[in-house]
Amino acid sequence: MSKTATCESVLGLPVLKKADVEELRSVFHKYATVEKDGEHYMTPRDFVIKYLGIEKEDADPTTLNLLAGVVDETKDGLISFVEFQAFESLLCSPDALYLLAFQLFDSNGNGFVSYDEFKSVMSQTRIHQHIPFDWEGEFCKMYFGWDKKKDLSYAEFTQLLQSLAYEHARVAFRVRDKNKNGFITALDFSDIMITVRKHMLTPFVEENLVSLVGGKQVSFPYFTGLNHLLSSMELVKKIYRQVAGHNPKAEITREEFLIAAQKVSQVTPLEVDILFHLCDLINPTGRITYEAIERIAPLEEGTLPYEMVEAQRRKEGPQQNRGVLLQFAESGYRFLLGGIAGGCGATAVYPIDLVKTRLQNQRSGSYVGELMYKNSFDCFRKVIRHEGFLGLYSGLIPQLMGVAPEKAIKLTVNDLVRDKFTNKNGEIILPAEMLAGGCGGMCQVMFTNPLEIVKIRLQVAGEIQSGPRVSALNVCRELGFAGLYKGASACFLRDIPFSAIYFPVYAHGKKYLADEDGHNSIPSLLIAATIAGAPAASLVTPADVIKTRLQVKEREGFTTYKGLFDCARKIWAEEGGKAFWKGAPARMFRSCPQFGVTLMVYEVLQRTFYIDFGGRRPEGSEVKKAPSIMDLPPPNPDHIGGYRLAVATFAGIERKFGLALPKFTPSEIIQAQVKKEVGAQAS
Repeated sequence: MSKTATCESVLGLPVLKKADVEELRSVFHKYATVEKDGEHYMTPRDFVIKYLGIEKEDADPTTLNLLAGVVDETKDGLISFVEFQAFESLLCSPDALYLLAFQLFDSNGNGFVSYDEFKSVMSQTRIHQHIPFDWEGEFCKMYFGWDKKKDLSYAEFTQLLQSLAYEHARVAFRVRDKNKNGFITALDFSDIMITVRKHMLTPFVEENLVSLVGGKQVSFPYFTGLNHLLSSMELVKKIYRQVAGHNPKAEITREEFLIAAQKVSQVTPLEVDILFHLCDLINPTGRITYEAIERIAPLEEGTLPYEMVEAQRRKEGPQQNRGVLLQFAESGYRFLLGGIAGGCGATAVYPIDLVKTRLQNQRSGSYVGELMYKNSFDCFRKVIRHEGFLGLYSGLIPQLMGVAPEKAIKLTVNDLVRDKFTNKNGEIILPAEMLAGGCGGMCQVMFTNPLEIVKIRLQVAGEIQSGPRVSALNVCRELGFAGLYKGASACFLRDIPFSAIYFPVYAHGKKYLADEDGHNSIPSLLIAATIAGAPAASLVTPADVIKTRLQVKEREGFTTYKGLFDCARKIWAEEGGKAFWKGAPARMFRSCPQFGVTLMVYEVLQRTFYIDFGGRRPEGSEVKKAPSIMDLPPPNPDHIGGYRLAVATFAGIERKFGLALPKFTPSEIIQAQVKKEVGAQAS
């Protein structure tokens, strides 16, 4: 039985007791990798990455040192057991969030925060990099003295921290007020709120910032009123309950709310107007409800460490315990959307597919005679001249009948296998990505090969003007069941590598084109999906040529093929290596836009008709915070005593105070190293 004490409760809030010393020492030695003078030590990487798991293996060393510095009291770059134990005691303190923030800024460990330390940490945050803080303003002078020589104690620093985010927002307003008339644009207003005051915004408020002001300019009183309102939402709830009594669904008018608010001087009429305007965006009745207030109020859950841990546990539970029926329902949902998306993609590019098929079926041996088509454009022109515009869509109906389940199977199986190999951090290795894509391509062939051969025979039927009319039913009768799977081996040879190449390239293309919040716009989805088709389509063209030759109807004077290898050998002997790349441009021009449209529609449908099955949303489908310690890793059984709240306490600094911890980019690291080297050379 573990010697670690369990949670007690004070005023309904859990309080952790310290872990047993020997048990804590055992955990420390498990992760400590440095031995010096008979003592064991943790490096910043040991503590931040291996033990806490709040950064990845490729994290910047400057970030690691900064985060580990809150534990490393001696600032020697190593964490001793005494320091490890002392930090565990800090995490058990009721003011752990403030203590952790203080130690983050107290970089020299002397128990005070100087102006230089404050500026050093703040200047490296994501917020400051986007909207610079005013170092020469009155805020810094009032706290650190006009000569900036005053050092802040812990208690004084907590007051600075409480006011910091709002002061940063006020400075940002002044900077964006270019006309110096007390107004900023709606877009600047939204940018400031999302950058500096994001921790005070619920998803609903964040999405409706521009709608709230009607796209018009925003005055400073309005800006101040909204910020104060968001900070006073607990008071707003109290006023509502006073008016509503025991009816939690009561609808309260503005007059009723104002009368009750007169007893509370902190809520102004302007703030009440903003409150009712926000509620009207939810339900335009001119009244407010408790449900609407909760959609506006900053989430209480997740503002304190133990709440964040509990929320994370609830969030992970459904993913770990999803039943078979729920997973089956999710696959069925994906299958339906994949079918719709596939139909849209196939219709958009079908004329290109027809041109590609006719070019690939064209023989260049001397016994055939003059070539019917010189190139893709010539083929396109002749089809319209001899068969009319609808000739470009010969065989479209069976294509749509087949492409819907074909793309649905491919997309569903790829997503299913990909989910199985994706870890809790949303990461998947490249071989697993290729395996998922390959499985999708393999499964689709079993269903789509019969429809593929029917489509091809209908596409080339127009080349022969004489003879009976060719229909899909006639083709099926002529081939029989076994004949419908003619060329299946070549289909496997084409579709498995295609999908194994396509889906990983698409996934990485999405990440590359995502914005700084990890979100993919619709154009970025289309571009990523279209570009990914180029290498996939071109590299498997030889297999596609062989498949086409095996599946078209044999004609008099044309070479016949007994199988996959026989076809490849005869094409090489009679037509040369270039024949394997016939129709490659047409195939690329068809596959790229087809899969571009298909994947774009598929992901847009998942966003528009989103159903939560307890699994994962498509990558890039929602605005996410940049990967940081805000994304809690899975619970670690070695997190005992106060360390049960360690990760959540780090994350709480940003969530409660709006303090985005420093994030370093490779370019900034390189620039810093270059400056350091130049300075060393100069000296």
